[in-house]
Amino acid sequence: MNATVAVTTMFYLAITAALGYLGYRQTSSAKDYLLAGRKVHPVIMAVSYGSTFISTAAIVGFGGAAAVFGMGILWLTVLNIFLGIFIAFIVFGKRTRGMGHKLDAHTFPEFLGRRFDSTFLQVAAAAVIFIAMPLYAGAVMLGGVSFLTVALGLSQNMALLTIVLIVGLYVMFGGMKGVLYTDAFQGGIMVVGMVILLWFAYSGLGGVVTAHEQLTAMADKVPAAFTGKGHRGWTAMPELFSPLWWTLISTVVLGVGIGVLAQPQLVVRFMTVKSDRELNRGVVIGGLFIMLMTGVAFVVGALSNVYFFSSAGKIAVAAAGSPDNVIPLFIKQNLPEWFTAVFMITLLSAAMSTMSSQFHTMGSAVGHDILEKGLGRKSARPIRVVRIAMLAGILITTLTAHYLPAFFKSGATIIVNGTALFFGLCAGAFLAIYALGLFWKGITRAGAVSGFISGLLVSLFVLFFVFEKVAKPLGLCEALFGVPTLGAGTPLGNIDPLVFAVPVSLLFAVVVSLFTPRLGDAHLAACFPD
Repeated sequence: MNATVAVTTMFYLAITAALGYLGYRQTSSAKDYLLAGRKVHPVIMAVSYGSTFISTAAIVGFGGAAAVFGMGILWLTVLNIFLGIFIAFIVFGKRTRGMGHKLDAHTFPEFLGRRFDSTFLQVAAAAVIFIAMPLYAGAVMLGGVSFLTVALGLSQNMALLTIVLIVGLYVMFGGMKGVLYTDAFQGGIMVVGMVILLWFAYSGLGGVVTAHEQLTAMADKVPAAFTGKGHRGWTAMPELFSPLWWTLISTVVLGVGIGVLAQPQLVVRFMTVKSDRELNRGVVIGGLFIMLMTGVAFVVGALSNVYFFSSAGKIAVAAAGSPDNVIPLFIKQNLPEWFTAVFMITLLSAAMSTMSSQFHTMGSAVGHDILEKGLGRKSARPIRVVRIAMLAGILITTLTAHYLPAFFKSGATIIVNGTALFFGLCAGAFLAIYALGLFWKGITRAGAVSGFISGLLVSLFVLFFVFEKVAKPLGLCEALFGVPTLGAGTPLGNIDPLVFAVPVSLLFAVVVSLFTPRLGDAHLAACFPD
């Protein structure tokens, strides 16, 4: 590690530690630890929301995916801004904030449990989060690890240990305030790093127009393995309904674009502000942040094909070895050495801002939702219980990150797959009942439970037995039915589980609600804001 990188890293870590300590000093109650006292400034909330949403999964993982799919992945940016910011803040966020305050909910599972007067839903939702979130958190970890190993030469285990220790310490002690303060600082660094990256990428290719013309002219360089799956060049969408088209649209664009609405670590952000005014002010900030983060990563990822072909005679994925190595190798080979330090901090910020929220969410799911509220295990020191649960989540996530590369074989987009699968699973299990709970007084407790269970079961069935990226390496379908996937030879094997699970969950929730007793008027009055 050169002196510039060492000094920059130490300076960054010192500020991060100071902000984490500030959060620790300002935390005196469970409400402070879980929701930052519900008095968060809109700028801090919006940047924290954006930096939690945009992790190394977006920059490294989805940037690498853009090297495969091309500019078509920018539809994810459009959906992220429209659904992930505008609809999330204005439509879902305002209702969630008002209802969350009236119900005195501290977490997303508690929000669902109190909205439907169901301890089962609170505990079950928390269990899903704690069990499944390490997959997403592990993918985020690998994004930071990919850069540290490629750019700085660290071993994978050393890079993994470094990231885990840094994030684990400040989130365990600083709570939600520590998370929010460090998120805002890290988000600012991410903006600076991505703007510089975009400028270098375009200037190195002679400007915007020339760069895109060069990428378009490379359509004949698409490997036969890609063209056979529908690839038509890096500035064109894949052939309609081809395997690559289904993967891009259903898993990448819809899986993440729609799944964001039901992300527990993001939903809870709406309950940290005191009024709708803060959410209105956060829309513009959040939208610009998402546009810069995802838009830059996707454009640079696609353009990296021009750089690698010019220098090595290979497209980006072939030159880097896997999609997850494209962005780190591009930075190392094509940008000034000083930018390695800047971008390392950018990626650490992206990873740490997301991981801190993930660890906080996992810890609160077990400590607050399952042990305290579900099982009635009251503690005189509830924050300590959450911290212990958080430590368990951190250890499980670290093991998950260590074994993910072996599960998704070499060459796979590990970071994208891990992220999209968790987003899709949350959408399948939570989105329908969350949305209905916000806007329809007619949904019943039985309807919500049936919607949750049906969406979760369909998601898991499709993942284990139909969706090729999971069913094939898992091997369960092969063991039971003698085939790698039940979707073999059909488009079904490339369609994300979310596409099946969300409609099924919605159908069950509505139909069962029409035939089961409504929640009482007094309970509904206590749920809905005036």
